[in-house]
Amino acid sequence: MRLYLSSHGIGNIPSRLHALLGNQKRIAMIFNAYDTKTIDERVERRARYSKLLTDTGLVVEEIDLRDYIHQPDVLSKKLVTFDGVMVTGGNVFVLRRIMHDSGFDVVIKNLLAEDRLVYAGWSAGICVLSPDLRGLDFVDDLGAVRATYDLAPILSGLDLIPYSIAPHYRSAHDESSAIDTVVEFFQREKIPFKTLADGQVIVIDGEREEIVE
Repeated sequence: MRLYLSSHGIGNIPSRLHALLGNQKRIAMIFNAYDTKTIDERVERRARYSKLLTDTGLVVEEIDLRDYIHQPDVLSKKLVTFDGVMVTGGNVFVLRRIMHDSGFDVVIKNLLAEDRLVYAGWSAGICVLSPDLRGLDFVDDLGAVRATYDLAPILSGLDLIPYSIAPHYRSAHDESSAIDTVVEFFQREKIPFKTLADGQVIVIDGEREEIVE
């Protein structure tokens, strides 16, 4: 399993993502954590994030999981044409809901187990990989799921990593103070977790895991 888990954006050392990808550079950008935003806000952020990735030499195509509701087989056939996925930040509960409804949560587990691609992401895009999303509601609005999709939120994560992540920790980010509250919750509830400051990245390549910055 190859994972590139950044606190914010692509992190300080994008060469480590390229190392995971090897010579293959086609990335599916999954932007659904921003389904809460207006069309204009989505257009602006999509362009900004696409440029962030293409500036490092990646070839980027957006995959909208809303186009694959209840079509996991179609989604799987699409994703295997890429070398990796990049899942952006936004609302982790909105992202988790659409991952479930499209079947992405099952598809990505299978593809990672077969080492067919790299999973990369930041903020909500990495928090969603944990076993448990409790505590993240101190940062992200649970009610956004019903407001966006008219469905209930899901509080379990994808369980691809054995701990929760607190991104933007002690960073110059507008969510950093709320992250302190999240960390306190993790500690109080004895939920295993790791903190990441902006710029830091957890890199997992098979059995090897390290934090780079």
